[in-house]
Amino acid sequence: MEGQENKPGDSWSDTESTGSSKRVAFSGPLTGPSVAYKRTSSYSSSTRSTMRIKDDDQYVEITLDVRDDTVSVQNIKGGDSETAMLASRLETKRPTLGSQLSFKLKQVSQELKRMTSSKSFNRIDRTKSGASRALNGLRFMTKSVGSEAWSEIDNRFNELAINGELPKSLFARCIGMESSEFAGELFDALARRRGITSTSITKGELREFWEQIIDESFDARLQIFFDMVDKNADGRITGKEVKEIIALSASANKLSKIQEDAEEYAALIMEELDPDNLGYIELYNLEMLLLQAPNQASAPNRVTDSRVLSQLLSQKLVPTKEHNPIKRAYRSLRYFVEDNWKRIWVISLWLAICAALFAWKFIQYRQRAVFHIMGYCVTTAKGAAETLKFNMAIILLPVCRNTITWLRSKTKLGGVVPFDDNVNFHKVIAVGIAIGVVLHAGAHLTCDFPKLLHATDAEYEPMKPFFGEVRPNNYWWFVKGTEGWTGVVMVVLMIIAFTLAQPWFRRNRLNLPKTIKRLTGFNAFWYSHHLFVIVYVLFIIHGYYLYLSKEWYKKTTWMYLAVPVLLYACERLIRAFRSGYKTVRILKVAVYPGNVLALQMSKPQGFKYTSGQYIYVNCSAISPFQWHPFSITSAPGDDYLSIHIRTAGDWTLQLKNIFSKICQPPSVDQSGLLRADMRQSNNKIRLPRLLIDGPYGAPAQDYKQYDVLLLVGLGIGATPLISIVKDVLNNIKEQKDIENGVADKNSKPFVTKRAYFYWVTREQGSFEWFRGVMDEVAENDRDRVIELHNYCTSVYEEGDARSALITMLQDLNHAKNGVDIVSGTRVKTHFARPNWRNVLKHVAVNHPDQRVGVFYCGAQGLVGELRRLSQDFSRKTTTKFDFHKENF
Repeated sequence: MEGQENKPGDSWSDTESTGSSKRVAFSGPLTGPSVAYKRTSSYSSSTRSTMRIKDDDQYVEITLDVRDDTVSVQNIKGGDSETAMLASRLETKRPTLGSQLSFKLKQVSQELKRMTSSKSFNRIDRTKSGASRALNGLRFMTKSVGSEAWSEIDNRFNELAINGELPKSLFARCIGMESSEFAGELFDALARRRGITSTSITKGELREFWEQIIDESFDARLQIFFDMVDKNADGRITGKEVKEIIALSASANKLSKIQEDAEEYAALIMEELDPDNLGYIELYNLEMLLLQAPNQASAPNRVTDSRVLSQLLSQKLVPTKEHNPIKRAYRSLRYFVEDNWKRIWVISLWLAICAALFAWKFIQYRQRAVFHIMGYCVTTAKGAAETLKFNMAIILLPVCRNTITWLRSKTKLGGVVPFDDNVNFHKVIAVGIAIGVVLHAGAHLTCDFPKLLHATDAEYEPMKPFFGEVRPNNYWWFVKGTEGWTGVVMVVLMIIAFTLAQPWFRRNRLNLPKTIKRLTGFNAFWYSHHLFVIVYVLFIIHGYYLYLSKEWYKKTTWMYLAVPVLLYACERLIRAFRSGYKTVRILKVAVYPGNVLALQMSKPQGFKYTSGQYIYVNCSAISPFQWHPFSITSAPGDDYLSIHIRTAGDWTLQLKNIFSKICQPPSVDQSGLLRADMRQSNNKIRLPRLLIDGPYGAPAQDYKQYDVLLLVGLGIGATPLISIVKDVLNNIKEQKDIENGVADKNSKPFVTKRAYFYWVTREQGSFEWFRGVMDEVAENDRDRVIELHNYCTSVYEEGDARSALITMLQDLNHAKNGVDIVSGTRVKTHFARPNWRNVLKHVAVNHPDQRVGVFYCGAQGLVGELRRLSQDFSRKTTTKFDFHKENF
């Protein structure tokens, strides 16, 4: 049977049975060049079919060999490699050959017609740098998967299928896609291409879907993406359809602001791709946008990296395994000592002093008469008691913040003493105290007292000067005495304070009943730690009323405690006095997305600080006793003092609620959810009274020692680093003033010559916190001294189909308006998480033979990786990375 040639503008029709109620023939209009199709015989035997597409004098002719159960491409005349790819889709081995071939013929013919139209002959050059990366993009799965993953999907299909078919609602779960809404649209696009109208598919159809999803061909993935947008399958995308896919992509990436402005961004894309105002765009338009738009780099500043140096560096960083176990152990030990020598000598000195004190008392009581009754129990108890006196004294030193800040800033001791580890050392001493309490109290209660009760009269005779003429007749005699009850009360109070100081109690990580949960949290930690005031009083009393020492000069507890307690008491008095006269006036308040409260305050007279330091804040409306630390986000050169507080506990939540009541919704040109500017307000607003105490030293304040800075902040952890960025920016401005003759030429030169700032956050709204700083850096840093990199982890990484449209929008909007659509700043946002090895590699390539200060503030999980990478690069390259972790 021979088909007749269609006239231009006619549409295909299919009068044959589809063979399935779920499949319908394609019936979209055909426009453009004429199409001719011939069949030399029926489908029931071997046939030769030819399809010809004509546009003026140009032809594309495809010859097919059609048999009972197969279709294969025999010959292609005209066209290019992409034409061959399209023609290959006609090949099939399906039993319902007639309907499927007819359906595929219509699809391919329509695509070939668009390819041969006057516009599409101007093909995109895919050899350009931007295009080469895009060709590897448009992945529909987060992880790289292949056909071998089908076995897992097959198993999930068997678990999820209902009556042998997989519902659309379970499609995302079956293929392992995180975004169910996006997976639903993908399902519809794949179903439309196959004429499936049902909301469920068989395993065979799922296999077809999967093979197309994992197809590595850019053209195949581009077609799927186009089909997702082209919901009526007419080969054209309208502005309404673009708006829907933008909203879908924004939802999948948790970008609420883009979702709200989807219509505006749809108009931007249509303006770019439809300059003739036809009201629609086609496949080649989408391809042009993907391949020619200025894509963002997944690694920072690729053009500045020397490829040769980068390759050499990669070879150096390849891990080499040492087969000799002795050499391997020696290398590991050497690296450990190099990285931790400050901690090692401090801990070694502390352990040596504890061991010496224990041994001294142990030997002393080994030679006394009491040893013949109580044995090694009394020597152990007295040795532990001596270490307790020492540890109870020095545990106060790491929390004398004013003293540590002075030593860090005014002396050279920071070169040999790890001041950054003051809190960790405080915790280590606490463990030493716990061990001492167990040994001392345990030996007395379980060994010494019972042995004395069961001693003979002859054995007890030497003990009469210490325990009285009459031997104690029961165990209660020891407990009710001053030595006994003070010891028991101290142990109970220490257990309470030690327990509530643990992270799972202090941060409310345990799922406890509400009645018990109220007794935990930071408030409980804060107040329970102040029980140590009672403990120290009891400790001195306990040390005075001793059983076995009656001479005053042998009662040495007060000698150990005198200087540390006096120093700590002075510290507290200084804090109280300083916070009283360092009153602050609230200038601005803003409540930002992500539950962040920003406070801008007047700077107290004489208040001087360094970027990276922090202050303690007290709000009497919440508690007159609680002081909480917050990093300073303003620079020393600013005429105000600012902090950013994220709601993370009961105290910060109450503070946010108090200030939210005085705030007003922002105007159109302002950021933030709620805002109050006291300098512009005519109304007298009653504000809560804030007291501040500080500033106090922190690891980040040492940034001035380095020519190059690598600043890494996670979420609200960016706060101390923002202050450093602003300080570097202010010094850039000052340097320009000096060059212009405005500023004093004798001012102290600024050491830092280059700064890299990486800010990683989960939420789009977080970029509101420091939007002003980002824009100010972008505007004033003409010499690119500061390199800013924002990362939004809620967005799928570059190359993922779920973020492809966001990338297009980002490039278009930044090119047109100079503003990033994700962050709302002039700094373009990267997607997903950074590759930290590439980040350090980028710095190492640009700064050989230099020392780089790596300053990190954020979640504990990244500390190990950054410290390890800093050590790795320092050992294998000429660039030395010094890692510092922010720690209150």
